[in-house]
Amino acid sequence: MQELARGALDKMAVELGTTAQYSFRLGETRVPVNPLIGKTVRLEYLGEIHCSHCGRKTRKSFSQGYCYPCFTKLPQCDTCIVSPERCHHELGTCRDPDWGQRFCMTDHIVYLANSSGIKVGITRATQLPTRWLDQGASQALPILRVATRQQSGLVEELLRSQVGDRTNWRALLKGDAESLDLPRIREQVLDACAEGLQSLQARFGLQAVQPLPDAEVVEIRYPVTVYPTKIVSLDLEKTPVVEGTLMGIKGQYLMFDTGVINVRKFTAYRVAASSA
Repeated sequence: MQELARGALDKMAVELGTTAQYSFRLGETRVPVNPLIGKTVRLEYLGEIHCSHCGRKTRKSFSQGYCYPCFTKLPQCDTCIVSPERCHHELGTCRDPDWGQRFCMTDHIVYLANSSGIKVGITRATQLPTRWLDQGASQALPILRVATRQQSGLVEELLRSQVGDRTNWRALLKGDAESLDLPRIREQVLDACAEGLQSLQARFGLQAVQPLPDAEVVEIRYPVTVYPTKIVSLDLEKTPVVEGTLMGIKGQYLMFDTGVINVRKFTAYRVAASSA
């Protein structure tokens, strides 16, 4: 077994290609993962977690990689990140108004994605297609451009009356979702929510919520040789050494013949990666 790298684990870097291309991020080192498919791979938790913001050693990771003090103070850990419609930047109570200005008061995309089935989601315009790849979507379609994160959250909340916003991770890892006609679904959803969208445009301005009728469906393929028939979840906290033949990668999941592991869940854990 040859060690490839060690350091603080981060979510895998991924790029869109004919097949999604993944890399481990361990500290400053990047290790391509696609070439490891079919080989024995080992991830060993080295027993330390260091906050991804301040570097403080912490016994527990909060909000995927932060120590508790940072979790309670940083804007990226506030409740409005999970529920963007609850943004309180305009009230002057943002944990870091400058951060909020850069990350929240900027164009966001409302999209439809097909991962374990149809869902609606939002992300900053600069985060596409990474957001779709991280979610394991096999198809995705931008449907609206919205001026701020809060407004995109309000749009998503409206569209949730027609389309869910959750991914069934177990279904995601059992195979590719059946192909859907996303443009047709887009028209159905927007028609059903037309009155609510017009109300939001009246509230925030016509330019704040803009349809994207010319957007095209993005098709995504993942490097998977065999999907597991039974999902066994692997956890570095319970089993510090995760090892097996790497069968594929989808979203932020590694699929071994011994089980599956969500790499993003262990952000900021010090890990050694090896391969035979």
